[in-house]
Amino acid sequence: MRMNVSVQPGEADLRPLSARSVVLSLLLGTHPPELPVKDLVRLVEPFGVGGSTLRAALSRMVAVGDLRRTDAVYGLSDRLLARQRRQDEALHPRTRAWEGDWEMVVITATGRGPAERAELRARLTALRLAELREGVWLRPANLVRSLPDDLERVAQSYGARPDGSAHELAARLWPLDAWADTARALLAHVAGSHRPADLLTAFAAVVRHLLTDPVLPPGLLPADWPGEALRTAYADYQRELARSVR
Repeated sequence: MRMNVSVQPGEADLRPLSARSVVLSLLLGTHPPELPVKDLVRLVEPFGVGGSTLRAALSRMVAVGDLRRTDAVYGLSDRLLARQRRQDEALHPRTRAWEGDWEMVVITATGRGPAERAELRARLTALRLAELREGVWLRPANLVRSLPDDLERVAQSYGARPDGSAHELAARLWPLDAWADTARALLAHVAGSHRPADLLTAFAAVVRHLLTDPVLPPGLLPADWPGEALRTAYADYQRELARSVR
């Protein structure tokens, strides 16, 4: 089973901005991810968010656990700190030289309900694994990361070396051409966006797309893979946002 992509090939996954999405985008791109309310008022204004709308959004976000508040400073909750770590890792994935080995995770637990199965699938996908068949997940062993310890309760992990073509297996597991087409559409949209709100909308879509990049060894990727170009464009935008925050 192939890794899901967020949109149809060549389409940018652009979603309307809300006050919440503007605040989260600013904080997710800020290190450490906390800002005084006076700075937030200044920063959200170019995105069409007024002060009263911002304060209402901040109150809701604290109430639902998106943010924590200390005096007049708002920061990401623990749950969203984990999201920031995933986002940072999507921009700078840690890889090692690939020697042909693959990671294989086999689901061994039974009797799980639909919600538990969906959560496990989401976790494995976030680890950049892809499903070969039901319960069998694979990827080249080129990432510098370990699998979470609690996966041992529901799965067994192995090292593997497929007998057939690794290139053909990667193409079977991930829709690489579709991912690349969407990445190029996002790069074109970024290049044509000039208003702050348009750029924020475009780069929010860029982040979502980078989270689905399989980060394969170069030898398994199609020619002219746009993954690094997309990361570079996002890194440049992050630096611009950081200057605005400062």
